[in-house]
Order: sequence, then structure tokens, then C-alpha cells
Amino acid sequence: MPAAPERQLVLDVLHATVRMLGTVLGRNTEVVLHDLTRPEHSVLAIVNGHISGRRVGSPILAGPRHDRGFDAVLRAAMEKGSQTPVVIGNYPTQGHDGKTFRSATAVFRDAGGEPFASLCVNSDLSGIAAAQACLEQLLGSAEEPPPTPAEAPDLEQLMNRIIDGALQDARQRGVRFGKAQKLEAVRQMHDGGLFIVKGAVEKAAAALGVSRYTIYNYLEEIRNG
Repeated sequence: MPAAPERQLVLDVLHATVRMLGTVLGRNTEVVLHDLTRPEHSVLAIVNGHISGRRVGSPILAGPRHDRGFDAVLRAAMEKGSQTPVVIGNYPTQGHDGKTFRSATAVFRDAGGEPFASLCVNSDLSGIAAAQACLEQLLGSAEEPPPTPAEAPDLEQLMNRIIDGALQDARQRGVRFGKAQKLEAVRQMHDGGLFIVKGAVEKAAAALGVSRYTIYNYLEEIRNG
């Protein structure tokens, strides 16, 4: 479905912003434009995608772990009527290869307050740390070629990975898998961005053996601290 004229205008501006940034940023900084209405193929534009292994058409859950950008999307969705972009700057994330990034996210809303696009920046500082270590040891090394990204998993696989990981970690926190462990599992699913994908509540409920209303209650408890 084509974007509304208002949304398309913003997306065109953001497309140009990604292209512009790509001409001045080094290869250690990734810039990604997401269409939040299509989580299964959310990446509309990207520069330096070798950092996360993503490309145009990749799903939204294929990004770095511990991405607080998901919180920005959920916050924007809950603040009904507001048109102000939600910005979260300079927070740590982790690549799937274990590297630590510095990240920032801006979520954009239409005139009705609905979030529909996000612009994300991820900087891989591991090269700087490696260069510093080399200088300290007075050793030189050849520049490593960028890794060839493996075939990206689809959205269903990513959702299952988040759910399975959350269940495994929660089970390790106690012998009995009671409310505390289920709440912790939902918290980890939330932090992994699961609940911005349509149908995620139902999948989480089935995995935990509870109703979808229980998941909503857990999410409300998490958001209220």
C-alpha cells in the first residue's frame, strides 16, 4: 500500500538524509531508515549495512540487540495525538557478532500522531579500539575486509529467537516458572522489540501458556516500572 502524501514527503526527506550522511560518514557508521508499518521488510534505505549485516528489505528485528529504539517506537505509539518526534540518543547496543555499538534513534509521527518511520544510527567503535591497541603495541596490521553478511533470517525466525531466548533466560532465574519468571520473559521480549510486530502478543501468550490479556497486563506493569 503506498504511503499517504504526508508520510511519503517525510520518507523522501529521510531518504535524502541517509544518502547525504553516507557521503561523509566513515565505514564504521551505519544509517538506517525504517518503515514502521512494514516490520517484515522495514529497511527502506541503508548505508554501511555491513555493520549489522542488513540491506534494503531486511526486517526490523534484524538490527542490533538491546536497541532502545524499540522503546522510542512504543513510547510514540502510546503518546496519542502528539506529533513531536521521539529521540533517544547515544545508547549502547550489541551486534550479533558481539561487537558493541553506540546508537541513536529518532521516531517520526504523522499528523494523527501515529509512528510510521524511524531513522537509526549505529557506530561500530571496535576499529578505533583495535587501532589504539595496535599503536600501543607498535604493531601494524593490514585492514580487514568487511565481513560478508550471512543470509538474513526472516521475521518469523527472529521473533522465535527472541521468544526462545527470553524463555531460556527466565527459566534460569528460578526452579518454578511462576509469574515472576513469566514477567521477566515478557520484559526481555519487550526489550528485544518483539511487541512492535503484529501478532507478537498472541505468540508470546502461546509460548507462556497465558492469555493475550495477561501479556497486556505484564506489559503495563513493565511500562509502569
